[in-house]
Amino acid sequence: MPALLRALRHRNYRLFMSGQLISLIGTWMQTVAESWLVYRLTGSAVLLGVVGFANRIPVLLFSTVGGTLADRYNRHHIVIATQVASMCLAGLLAFLTLSGTVQVWHLLAIAAGLGVVNAFDIPARQSFVVQLVAREDLQNAIALNSSMFNGARIVGPAIAGVLVATVGEGWCFLGNALSYVAVIIGLLAIRVSRTSPVKPPGSALAHVAEGFRFVLGSRPIRALLLLLGLVSLMGSPYAVLMPIIADQTFDAGARGLGILMGASGVGAFIGALSLARRTTLQGYGRSIAFAATGLGVSLVAFSAARNLWLAVALLALVGYAMMTQMAASNTLIQSMVPDALRGRVMAVYSMMFMGMAPVGALMAGGLADWLGATPTVALGGGFCLIAGLIFLYKLPGLRGDARRLILAQQAATAPQAGAELPPSLSNQATS
Repeated sequence: MPALLRALRHRNYRLFMSGQLISLIGTWMQTVAESWLVYRLTGSAVLLGVVGFANRIPVLLFSTVGGTLADRYNRHHIVIATQVASMCLAGLLAFLTLSGTVQVWHLLAIAAGLGVVNAFDIPARQSFVVQLVAREDLQNAIALNSSMFNGARIVGPAIAGVLVATVGEGWCFLGNALSYVAVIIGLLAIRVSRTSPVKPPGSALAHVAEGFRFVLGSRPIRALLLLLGLVSLMGSPYAVLMPIIADQTFDAGARGLGILMGASGVGAFIGALSLARRTTLQGYGRSIAFAATGLGVSLVAFSAARNLWLAVALLALVGYAMMTQMAASNTLIQSMVPDALRGRVMAVYSMMFMGMAPVGALMAGGLADWLGATPTVALGGGFCLIAGLIFLYKLPGLRGDARRLILAQQAATAPQAGAELPPSLSNQATS
């Protein structure tokens, strides 16, 4: 247990995590309620995909700008601003729904607004975590972040399923708006160095290009991001189709939707905790490859399931595999990137993880109208399986470069220039 929770010894990280946990429960309530509201209003798989596209395509378009700002300005202030903006948008959605005036175009506009906010929030928040813990606890902090995200993913959909079935979607949106109060209070209580990042010479466009050059020139980072992008494109859109699958395949309604979404959250929560227990980076490469292949197999099996509880078990495996790949990739990339480029590299990570998902959601919505929801899920799972096998084949050739990048960053942050690294750090290597 001490190893599992070691990042919590830092006051700033405790404040950050406690506020985020409450807010994320609200976020997952809104995610489930919004998808059900779109389905209830339209009954269209295409529009489910369009709303998912509107929510995430801004991350693909604008996260490079967000990453550049995170490297040039105070990340703490940026995160506070994005959380306030998210609270206002959630409050607007709650008002429209509770007043009975909500229309599909409202949902599209607010989803797009939240996407723009996330394009600036994700790179800044991912980079900000580094300032809240000591470097030796960064691996644990990232894993605990993922645990928190998926703990909320268990609770939020369960609450949303009950509320949607009893009092309607609007109360989920209101609950999400109020949950941001906790995270804003926590962020305001955090005390970090007031020193602003050194703004390097050159234009913002040149800084964006510098981040892309680093990613393209680093073989391990490039391979991790390509795999992440393909899995996000083909694997993650299963969640967009979940209202149709819950209603038409399992005849389970809003409550069934909450159970199915919560099941993948349980698996992801367990996957994140298993990463939080690890104290070195050894074996992360293999874990990522096996997670991608396992995700593909689980999605194909889920598409064939016709029993609700079998589907719940398979979605737990889906959640475990997806979270293992995402969190392990995040940890490895953050261990290989210099702090001066962290915001821009995490912006590319955001583009791959969240930015490719809307393209996949739009594709999935169109394919589901043509092929059906479950065959579309099976097709995405097949692509994930192939991508994982290719990454596993390429992995031995990536280890040397990854090891050199990790050791270079550990040396750059050593307590004294030229000081010998502790054995626990210098022995870490990706396998």
